[in-house]
Amino acid sequence: MTTDGTEARISAAASDDAVLVRRTLTEIGPVADQVTSYFYALLFVRNPQLREMFPAAMDTQRDRLLKALLTAAEHLDDVPVLTEYLGNLGKGHRKYGTTAAHYPAVGEALIGALTRYASRSWGEETEAAWVRTYTTISQIMIDAAAENEESAPAWWEAEVVSHDLRTPDVAVVTLRPDQPYPFLAGQYTTLETPWWPRIWRHYSFASAPRPDGLLSLHVKAVPAGWVSNALVHRARPGDVLRLGPPAGSMTVDHSTDSGLLCLGGGTGIAPIKALVEDVAEHGDRRPVDVFYGARSGHDLYDIDTMLRLQKTFPWLSVHAVTEEQGRLPDAVCRYGSWEERDAYLSGPLGMVRRGVDALRGVGVASDRIRHDFLAELTPAEFTPADLTPAVPDQPRSGACMARTPSMLPSR
Repeated sequence: MTTDGTEARISAAASDDAVLVRRTLTEIGPVADQVTSYFYALLFVRNPQLREMFPAAMDTQRDRLLKALLTAAEHLDDVPVLTEYLGNLGKGHRKYGTTAAHYPAVGEALIGALTRYASRSWGEETEAAWVRTYTTISQIMIDAAAENEESAPAWWEAEVVSHDLRTPDVAVVTLRPDQPYPFLAGQYTTLETPWWPRIWRHYSFASAPRPDGLLSLHVKAVPAGWVSNALVHRARPGDVLRLGPPAGSMTVDHSTDSGLLCLGGGTGIAPIKALVEDVAEHGDRRPVDVFYGARSGHDLYDIDTMLRLQKTFPWLSVHAVTEEQGRLPDAVCRYGSWEERDAYLSGPLGMVRRGVDALRGVGVASDRIRHDFLAELTPAEFTPADLTPAVPDQPRSGACMARTPSMLPSR
């Protein structure tokens, strides 16, 4: 969706402005929690009508604004990555009821919070840089939402048609959307349950697109996870959920014949399974190695499915890795050389982070390593520890990943 106009806007903001923006973000890192609290206080005091768009409990929401800004600031010089990232945010915000008119209010509150907490780096030049940067960011999101509105609803209603409890805390949930839901293998959706209105969580699809239009998700109930526990322990056939638009870039490039190296930890095996099906459906014969990691053999809840796929497709090799064999990324690197493979990682954030580092360490190029933790894996100098708290329903499993943290409501 990149246009000449988009590239011009980003280029204008990316040079000197990027330096000033990143300097501000570095300064406010140690007080990120205070900055976000003050930002939302300003937003709601000045625009009380916006409060109802947000969840009643703001704990999960608090770090999302700065994560999004960190990600945007880090990628100001990368037009394709920034445009795709912000475009997904813009399209996703439609389900909250967000309109173009809401963005100025967010920008004013943001400038107000930065003015208060970035005292050392703030000045007229820095403020002007932030205004230009935010204008660029918001316009890309507004344009993406407007374009998406022409072809897709803001959300889909989806009925639960089956609920398969694989372990005491893992369920495979199959949904029938009320209208066609176009997506690619490896992508994910956002989901809202009727039991927790305005609280949305991210789940990967566990299969490639099916002729019958059904969607499958793998869900692990995590401690204090409102949505995950509801989906595992409460949802039943006939219940109706709400889905946001598909998103994510962890998809297969079928214009090449490169082999795939796939790491799936826990329910992170869900999108990996979808990728295998996608390769098969395209008639590819490229080699695919899947490493499926879990704490114990009992936790490899979908291993039988993966082994059946291995018997069906001679180009597929499946390797089970439990904690007795060490961490999943280490086991992968001990197994062989992967420089010529495209790598796909899905699972807990810590596993993905270690996997990225390990694969880079054995010679896999960064541009061949794919995951959907763009915001969470922003370089450390722009990611203070208090921006990544342990939050209920965060990715204890790869099928539930906060891949594109919202700058507006987390519903």
